[in-house]
Amino acid sequence: MEVSVLNIKGEDTGRKVLLNDSIFNIEPNDHVIYLDVKQYLANQRQGTAKSKERSEVSGSTRKLGRQKGGGGARRGDINSPVLVGGGRVFGPKPRDYGFKLNKKVKVLARKSALSYKAKENAIVVVEDFTMEVPKTKQFIEIINNLKVGGKKALFVLPGANKNVYLSARNIERVNVMTAAALNTYKVLNADVMVVTENSLKVVDEILTK
Repeated sequence: MEVSVLNIKGEDTGRKVLLNDSIFNIEPNDHVIYLDVKQYLANQRQGTAKSKERSEVSGSTRKLGRQKGGGGARRGDINSPVLVGGGRVFGPKPRDYGFKLNKKVKVLARKSALSYKAKENAIVVVEDFTMEVPKTKQFIEIINNLKVGGKKALFVLPGANKNVYLSARNIERVNVMTAAALNTYKVLNADVMVVTENSLKVVDEILTK
């Protein structure tokens, strides 16, 4: 699949790049996409929810009433779960929500997500660019030139670029990330991907190992 290369002014450079069919033109597998997105979201969870159990509640351990003949449940002390202010039975505890996913599954999920984007013609390839200083106004001009303004745009760079990141940081619905950090969730969450030429080479290297 061939895609025209644009410059940051939105002009066609007259050059084309060939998107790797083994990455951008496979039959998407929805189930592995679900698994990869599920793992990504699970890893974002803090897992710090906690409630106090009977042994952790502050209160006297004095027995409240007789064992039998009271006409009610045999609750022991004031920390009993059946009383207001008592402990909670089987409450949440701090835990890690992450789970293992095989590398081949994650690779297939990324390829499937990128293939969806290619089928939707939602990939824009631009020449490699940089910024001398962080300038949000200048980055907004680039967005408008590429006609991706108002959309959820994901800019993919070959490597970390602090000035580009800082320029885009305060722009709503715009994300910047490196090709090495590309994941299924970010790809699917974007309306359009703006990928630099060298980023495509990095994606090829990572997903065709």
